[in-house]
Amino acid sequence: MAGCVSRVELSVSCRSLLDRDLGSRSDPLCVLLQEVGDGRWAELDRTERIKNSQNPEFCKKLVVDYYFEKVQKLKFAVYDIDNKSFDLNDDDYLGGIECTLGQIVSSSVFTQTLELKQGKPAGKGTITISAEEIKDTRVVYLEIEAQNLDKKDFLGKSDPFLEFYKQNDAGTWQLVYRSEVIKNNLNPCWRKFSVPLQTFCGGDFNKPIKVEFECIHPEKKQKKKSYKNSGVIRIKSCKLETEYSFLDYIMGGCQINFTVGVDFTGSNGDPKSPDSLHYISPDGINEYLIAIWSVGSVVQDYDTDKLFPAFGFGAQVPPSWQVSHEFALNFNPSNPYCQGIQGIVDAYRQILPQIRLYGPTNFSPIINHVARFAAHSAQQGTASQYFILLIITDGEITDLDQTRQAIVNASKLPMSIIIVGVGEADFKAMEFLDRDDGVLKSLTGEPAARDIVQFVPFRQFKNAPREVLSHVVLAEVPKQLVSYYKWQGWPPVKPPEIKTM
Repeated sequence: MAGCVSRVELSVSCRSLLDRDLGSRSDPLCVLLQEVGDGRWAELDRTERIKNSQNPEFCKKLVVDYYFEKVQKLKFAVYDIDNKSFDLNDDDYLGGIECTLGQIVSSSVFTQTLELKQGKPAGKGTITISAEEIKDTRVVYLEIEAQNLDKKDFLGKSDPFLEFYKQNDAGTWQLVYRSEVIKNNLNPCWRKFSVPLQTFCGGDFNKPIKVEFECIHPEKKQKKKSYKNSGVIRIKSCKLETEYSFLDYIMGGCQINFTVGVDFTGSNGDPKSPDSLHYISPDGINEYLIAIWSVGSVVQDYDTDKLFPAFGFGAQVPPSWQVSHEFALNFNPSNPYCQGIQGIVDAYRQILPQIRLYGPTNFSPIINHVARFAAHSAQQGTASQYFILLIITDGEITDLDQTRQAIVNASKLPMSIIIVGVGEADFKAMEFLDRDDGVLKSLTGEPAARDIVQFVPFRQFKNAPREVLSHVVLAEVPKQLVSYYKWQGWPPVKPPEIKTM
């Protein structure tokens, strides 16, 4: 399981709540619940109760763990509290909403109409929710060198390294950083390094840090009156910078653009045959559709217009019946956008009987297609748009060299590529592209600027809940997005206010 990306606190206010009290106004309280599966909800937190108010602004923040790669369904329920019991069954319900945490964090302010039940408004009542990440984003950058250190090794010079300690609440010293060892050097200059301020000193500038500036050897000092020191440590530079998180970029206005590429090569089999990977079962699904739903259901919350380009490759398409490696699923090349994930699914189902599955399996055209849009966005010089390309394929790639070059080029752009392999084929080439064990290089030896490819074989998740697939394929995206904008030196479009701890 991937670690929690962040913790966020939610601020809640309501307007025009129903009045359930006789002789006074309602005494509202808001409860936050999260879906835990099978339609069941578990309470995460609740606000304070505010007396006699139809327009409450709750002071207590609601805290929740945030995961980009999951659809986190939340329910906000507002009650009129007229007793001291923790149980809400005997309190009047003033309305509620259901949404996802992704919808909240991708909106600067999230306002919805309260409902007593689905389709029945709770009068004119509304609820407004805003999110803020709980963190200290500051990072300490240090450059340190030493001079005239003692020689400690019998046959050579010393092998010095550096350690920083912070004092914890119990008064003991805790290691926070250890440098690399520099061999045989009495005047070392260590690599510039960074430590989060929270790790370095708990965000407290007054907390002691233990670093020896003069290296004093107690025994030598006692024995030798002329002894001064065993060397001097010098801090060449100390800089405090803000390191932005994934949520800083999302809350700051970054939109995630989602594009789908579907493999229609002949190796998938005749879509009319139950043996085909494109065969749609009586319950309306196949592995391609499950992959689209799993990834798309998460990503759609981060795109305001919910318009997603969808393409096919490797098929003969009408009217010329030429093989195409970049055709719009809706047969509209000038406007390949589908309305929501359901729109992609509908276009996929409609196109299946209208094309002829053929080949070969070429990835580079669709990667280059999305890269052109990412390059145009990058020219703006702002962290406003990031692109995710989902490729679903059944087999070995034909244009491996061209695809390697396309990925290396795309690694310099605001873009990530997810490849889901369906069926039982050998996916060695896909694993080669997803170089978790090293840097992908083009045929000419040019290395990728960063790792942007995530490959997973669908067969590993065949019997698992759909959310497990999305969790695995999307877990790397926040790190990839942040690494790109950090590499470019671009802050969020609307940077967060820096709060001292």
